[in-house]
Amino acid sequence: MSRQFVISDIHGHVEGMEKLLQGAGYQPGKDKLALLGDYIDADPVTWESLTYVKKLCDEGAVALAGNMEVELLALSAERDSRKAQKVITEQEFIESLPFFAQSGSYLYVHAGIRPGIRLNRQSQTDLTTIREPFWGGDFDFPANIVFGHTPTHKMGAAPGELWHAPGRLGIDTGAKHGHRLTLVDLSGQMAYSCSTASNSLYGDFRESSWRAQSQLIIFS
Repeated sequence: MSRQFVISDIHGHVEGMEKLLQGAGYQPGKDKLALLGDYIDADPVTWESLTYVKKLCDEGAVALAGNMEVELLALSAERDSRKAQKVITEQEFIESLPFFAQSGSYLYVHAGIRPGIRLNRQSQTDLTTIREPFWGGDFDFPANIVFGHTPTHKMGAAPGELWHAPGRLGIDTGAKHGHRLTLVDLSGQMAYSCSTASNSLYGDFRESSWRAQSQLIIFS
């Protein structure tokens, strides 16, 4: 039986992501995998993460652009920037990344959507950077939206835990902030996570169940 995995806001923690995929028993070609952006950070050392993300896509995964990827492309266009002189080996790959994807009753997006605006009219800026106007209100959404960008502890969840509300599931569990990196199995409502704290980097592997507080909506 195929499973549907999703992960976001890796911020250079490729080794942690590899361990989570292995621990979850992810099978390319059989299982589905969506990656929701921010694979890198401002540190050029993390840009190598894009090579692994591209490899996963070559094996069948779907990857979206996050605000960090948008910023990297903008940086590469600044001819007078010292950082821009560094070769971005996966620039064409970044340019090919979409800003949202649909799978069954789920809508994948990096940051969220602007309530009240049709999906095909959403701006790139909102899709990659919106915060409280999306997750902070009570709206009717066109699908069950899975998103990252805003660390879940900033929305009221415990550090390192998923955040969910009707029609929304936040999965950025704070890898960038030394909390946890989480791979979510939407099919089985399971979460696989590891620590990104410096004193236990990629340790403290956890496997737990969760239940979404949302009614499934089927796309027409």
